Amino acid sequence: MRNDRALVTPGIGVGDGTPGAEEPVRPVPRRLSGREKAAVIVRLLLTEGADLPLEDLPDPLQEKLTHQMGRMGLVDRVTLGAVVTEFAEALDAVGLSFPHGLVGALMAMDGKIAPDTAARLRREAGVRQIGDPWTRLRELPAAKLAEMTLAESTEVAAVLLSKLDTPRAAEILGLIPGPDARRITYAISQTTQVTPLAVDRIGWSLVAQLDRQPPRAFTDEPEKRVGDILNHSTTATREEVLSALDAEDAGFATGVRRALFTFPDIPARLPPRDVPAAMRAVDQAQLITALAGATAEEEAAAATFLLDNMPSRLADGLRDEIAERGTPRRGEAEAAMTAVVTAIRVQVAEGTITLVAPEEEEEKG
Repeated sequence: MRNDRALVTPGIGVGDGTPGAEEPVRPVPRRLSGREKAAVIVRLLLTEGADLPLEDLPDPLQEKLTHQMGRMGLVDRVTLGAVVTEFAEALDAVGLSFPHGLVGALMAMDGKIAPDTAARLRREAGVRQIGDPWTRLRELPAAKLAEMTLAESTEVAAVLLSKLDTPRAAEILGLIPGPDARRITYAISQTTQVTPLAVDRIGWSLVAQLDRQPPRAFTDEPEKRVGDILNHSTTATREEVLSALDAEDAGFATGVRRALFTFPDIPARLPPRDVPAAMRAVDQAQLITALAGATAEEEAAAATFLLDNMPSRLADGLRDEIAERGTPRRGEAEAAMTAVVTAIRVQVAEGTITLVAPEEEEEKG
């Protein structure tokens, strides 16, 4: 009877022809099933220190692999060599590999197909997806995560905050009203018995909600888009539009004002220490025209603020040039002030300087 558990399987030896002489035993590889071969390869790679993403396998396959490895026992060198050779030959014969299943295909096609098509296919995949849903959730903007937190039950919100990095969770907590923040943080103390499976299901449920939302044509909120337009408009146009918005929708008008950043806003929004760096990026002729044309009360205050926070020698030189320049035409002055503001906003976008948020300005006030 053949012993499949033996370290060495006897093979047919080659005798010397002498009757009764013992023939030498030549070991041959054991016959292993496909599942046994997979266990051998996985064990070998783990022994060699390979980092195998076995957690990405479906749960049934992880379970079968674990049970099989527990039954393997010892494997002789001849069998190991044969399995490795077969595995290497199989890899060498592969010409092209496609992702497994709809979810794998969606991951491979991410960003290459229309967002609405991808969302529909994700809905078809449902919660039977593989991978970590929290990776995608962590990449969402803080405002979106705060919105999701408020829309969910207290228990789900507690799990959501617990799965985020501590600084990110603190940022989101700061965007949530006080009573809700206290309720959610207390609920975190009740999450001790939550299982990994429950956390995974919550993550996929939240991702499914994202996929059910129609794709947005505009990434910025309406208030910011209108504010950006008005930032480049003349003062008269800006005031006229804001007055009309006040009459139509006071709440929207308030949001637009928060998004505005004009020349008179500079003293309240630009930290004094950043004035020299900000002004270095402005064309000097435009800066002189803007400062010379800042005749209105709030504009003059902004011009004084900029000059007071520049190096004294540079500020004195600019004052002399402003005196020689004289007062420019109003349209020319407004265009120059817009150029100064645009240069500041470019540096903010590049991360060179940071503006004071309107909310922080109100708190100081």
